[in-house]
This record gives sequence, C-alpha cells and structure tokens, in this order.
Amino acid sequence: MNIRALSADDLPAVKAVIDATGLFPSELLDGMVADGLERDDTQELWLICDIDDGPIAVAYCAPEDMTAGTWNVYLIAVHPDLRNQGIGAALMHHVEQTLTARGERLLLVETSGLPEFERTRGFYRRLGYEEEARIRDFYDAGEDKVVFRKAL
Repeated sequence: MNIRALSADDLPAVKAVIDATGLFPSELLDGMVADGLERDDTQELWLICDIDDGPIAVAYCAPEDMTAGTWNVYLIAVHPDLRNQGIGAALMHHVEQTLTARGERLLLVETSGLPEFERTRGFYRRLGYEEEARIRDFYDAGEDKVVFRKAL
C-alpha cells in the first residue's frame, strides 16, 4: 500500500472508487480536482492510496477561508471491497502528518447525523476526533450535519 499525491492519470481509477462508494456522481470530481492538479501553488491536498492495481482510496482536504491553520476534510473514500483493512485510517493519518509538518493546527470533518452514518462517525471517533458541533436539519429535514475536530 502506497500513499501519494493524486495525478491526472489517476482520475479514471479514482472515479471508479467514487462510483463504487455511491458518495456522489464521480463526474463532479473533475471540477473538484481541477485547481489541485492545474496549479503549482495550490494549498489543497489530494492524496490517493494505491496498490499494484492502482488507486483504491482517495482523500481531499483544503484550508478553511479566513482561518489560521484550520483545514477541512471534504472527501475520504475507500473502495467498498477493501474497507475494514485500515486503509482509511492510514490515509487520514497521512493527511494529519502532512498538515502537522506544514504547521497547520486544526482538522475538521463533517458527516451526516443519520443512523446509517453511525459507522462513519465511529470511524472518526476511533481516530481521535471529537464531535464539536451538530447543525440540526442541515442537509434536509431530519438530517443533521455533524462536525468533528482534531487538534494537530
């Protein structure tokens, strides 16, 4: 398993990971990743985890506007066939190490408060993230947004 920066050549395989997870339509990835791939001075962090067959997981985070050292994880996805093998945790740990080395201070991640996202919330808790905020009915009526934080 190798964690490295995303390249343009990785996009088809990363889209396949996104499609397999059903998180969002993979064509949205083109717009999301454009800045990170096209600019040398971007602060965005796009990482993939790959094995011999190519990318199996992806993470994307960026700095929060108008803050000093606060970042938000906007995407982390592991191919469903390879979950529960520590890949997501390794990817998050790599994000944390990278940001810590840059002198960043706080990492946020948000998810849904629906019962079917309890596994996701448990994942972040196991990695040392604390629930910092809950915005009721954020995504839809009855679907809260849950924000987790971790000091780097």
